[in-house]
Amino acid sequence: MDRFRQSKAKYYVDKLAVPAEPGLTNAQLMLTNHDLKPVEPERRQWGPWNFVGFWIADSFNINTWMISSSMISGDDGISWWQSWLCVWIGYSIAAVFICLTGRIGATYHISFPVVCRSSFGIWGSLWPVFNRAAMACIWYGVQAWIGGECVTLMLRSIWSSYTDLPNTFPSQSTNTRDYVSFFLFWFFSLPAIWFPVHKIRHLFTVKAYFVPAAGVTFFIWAILKAHGIGPIVKQGGKATGSALGWAMVKGIMSSIANFATLIVNDPDFARFARKPKDAFLPQLLTIPIGFAVTSFIGIIVSSSSAVIYGGTPVWNPLDLLGRFLDGANSGERFGVFIISAAFALAQLGTNIAANSVSAGTDMTALLPRYLDIRRGGYICAIVGLVMCPWNLLSSSNNFTTYLSAYSVFLSSIAGVMICDYYIVRKGYLQIRDLYSARPSAPYYFTFGFHWRGYTAYICGILINIVGFVGAIGKKVPAGATYLYNLNFFCGFIVASITYYLLCRFFPIPATSDTWMEVGDEIRNPSVAYGADDEIDGSEGSPDRYTAKGDEEKGVRERKMENF
Repeated sequence: MDRFRQSKAKYYVDKLAVPAEPGLTNAQLMLTNHDLKPVEPERRQWGPWNFVGFWIADSFNINTWMISSSMISGDDGISWWQSWLCVWIGYSIAAVFICLTGRIGATYHISFPVVCRSSFGIWGSLWPVFNRAAMACIWYGVQAWIGGECVTLMLRSIWSSYTDLPNTFPSQSTNTRDYVSFFLFWFFSLPAIWFPVHKIRHLFTVKAYFVPAAGVTFFIWAILKAHGIGPIVKQGGKATGSALGWAMVKGIMSSIANFATLIVNDPDFARFARKPKDAFLPQLLTIPIGFAVTSFIGIIVSSSSAVIYGGTPVWNPLDLLGRFLDGANSGERFGVFIISAAFALAQLGTNIAANSVSAGTDMTALLPRYLDIRRGGYICAIVGLVMCPWNLLSSSNNFTTYLSAYSVFLSSIAGVMICDYYIVRKGYLQIRDLYSARPSAPYYFTFGFHWRGYTAYICGILINIVGFVGAIGKKVPAGATYLYNLNFFCGFIVASITYYLLCRFFPIPATSDTWMEVGDEIRNPSVAYGADDEIDGSEGSPDRYTAKGDEEKGVRERKMENF
């Protein structure tokens, strides 16, 4: 060991380490770094309009178009207005979940990996965090592949010969041209990962202006090609009776599943809010409105393809843009280029917001001594490069099946998190103890694992597991299929109820009898064991929060300005 400490290997290992607060133990070095600590006031720069811009920008992405338009394609497709109704219901429900998890981050200014520690344990939180990070990496590849399709259209608009690029790929699922486009999008996305989270809000501001304008242009263009909106809206759906009802249920659940990742990791962004109310209404209202408008455009554009070209509606807007290029004049080619460029920007913003930052934050929690959000983001990008995302997008059935499977695991995590914060603890968290590896700490539980949280999490998955087997092609009972059609709700409700009952019969520490959020007092906390007397690190501060003192005070009223 002494030889290693004096070797060059030790020197390079130390060079790779990220800066850490002085006085931390080895165990604490595995629990905290700058990106995991509560956000200090200087970095709380997200106001209400930043959240509005963020969600408007996030709503205009191809994934949203494909989810809504895929509802009207296939043998059990529904009508355009039924699909839009599903979108309104689904995204309104998702917005409520987003606000529930986002408030935790906006109040205590902590990220999803740290929030998980109160419900899964200091070390037990690593599995949900790893689960979320792995999902984000897979989703990063999927979004990057869709971005690559945008690049293909941009290059085809300039050089029509790009369509006939010789194929050297043995796989039937993709070809050289599409993979080159995917790689170009992936490569030129790398600089965006470099910027810190509190500064990338400017990217979403630009996206919020440029991308919706391009989407509306595409919308008008499709209507003109279909000779008005009349022939489009007169088309009916194919599903009837009970098949129609379940098709709408699946449409609603697909919309919620599209938000499964953002529901659990919204604290990663909400923690940068100046006050909790800055994140609440902007998210509650902008999400359903923004995604409904985008989905309406996607539904009408997809429906227009059946009028323009006949046959089954084209559920992927990029495929429809590709058809627009066939026999196009120079003006039309320029239009396709601009719209494709806007979609590429949309994919970039969505990939950074929903996947790169989320995976980076999660990986920071997995190895905080050597990883920060930036390094984790680049690891996410590498994983997204080496996977095979085109297999998930080969058909609308594959796409929706993946979304459903994705939400099965994350719904259980969300159920435990939300029940823990709002029902069991009633908003009370002891922030410094979320970074403590002492066996006596309230979030250490049993060897750092919270068995109640894990039991609830597994129960939430088990209720959906048989239906998931049926979704991938195996024969299962009809009841399991019906339950799986409601997979997010089933997982969330079962996990929440199980967690509540376990905590009711086996009480946990660090809870409050009445509603008590104490996030106001967090300024610039030190989490070292030797700094137990204050959380803001400044002697004489009138707003100083003492952990022992607050416990002795009992109930603290929440400041009304933050509601």
